[in-house]
Amino acid sequence: MKAACQTTLKQNVETAGTAIHSGKFVQLKMLPAPADHGIVFYRVDQDDDFQPTSRVAIPADFRLVHDTVLGTSLRNEFDVDICTVEHLMAALAGCGIDNVKVLIDGPELPILDGSSEQFVRLIDQAGIVSLDRPRKYIRVLETISVTAENKSLELHPYDGFQVSMSIDFESAAVGKQHCEVKLVNGAFREEISGARTFGFSHEVEKLRSLGLALGGSLDNTIVVEGDRILNDGGLRYSDEFVRHKILDAIGDLYLAGAPILARVVGDRSGHTLNNALLKALFASPEKWVVETRDQSASDHHGHTSDAIEAQAAVA
Repeated sequence: MKAACQTTLKQNVETAGTAIHSGKFVQLKMLPAPADHGIVFYRVDQDDDFQPTSRVAIPADFRLVHDTVLGTSLRNEFDVDICTVEHLMAALAGCGIDNVKVLIDGPELPILDGSSEQFVRLIDQAGIVSLDRPRKYIRVLETISVTAENKSLELHPYDGFQVSMSIDFESAAVGKQHCEVKLVNGAFREEISGARTFGFSHEVEKLRSLGLALGGSLDNTIVVEGDRILNDGGLRYSDEFVRHKILDAIGDLYLAGAPILARVVGDRSGHTLNNALLKALFASPEKWVVETRDQSASDHHGHTSDAIEAQAAVA
């Protein structure tokens, strides 16, 4: 059987928009990359010639995470940062992209509509090509768990990639939600990619005083006020809140550098625990192994397909 191959984009694509925290207008371009290049961000505004040089290169690597407050931020050895990478990382994971150069002319990715949907469309526009190099997977062999206060996140051995997530908020507009998704055969875009980020109106003033959410609006965030949703048109999914938490987890866990074969179980988890879980995993080398997979197994179980089968329940 032929091993599943690494992938990249077929051609350059670009987009632009407002960054949710800094409020700055930024331009983003994605370029094809060779096998084993990985996903690398380039802060071209930090280079005199707006070129993707090594000094402004920031690999999509969990070890470079330096901030997880309301998003995932990376920093390289030259103290060059890139913020809010999780929505694009989720789209790359869901579409099975292993190698890409992401050029950005600001400190933070554009938020677009607050989900991964427009990034998925951008990848569709570029097209995907296979490279002549086997794709590597990280298989979890033993359970890994991390906790913080009343929050928890676990990886369990599983022949594929599945996420089971629960959340619990006081607002009746959110409440208790649970969703379980299995990444198979082609529908990441229908079930998860459109789930938007969310926030609460009573927190806006405090966040902006801290220099956060300066670019947030009803165009890119679900805003909850008391027990009401302020956005025209309401929600895209009845359980959009927990689905967005799954989207974040998919993006954050793709910072492992390869697709993970495991069942992810989370309760009130977020960016901080997502990163802590990867650190715990790689601190225990006896609990995981790197492997390749044949094409048929990859199509059915792996991230080369963006399908998700979802069973959800709102309590």
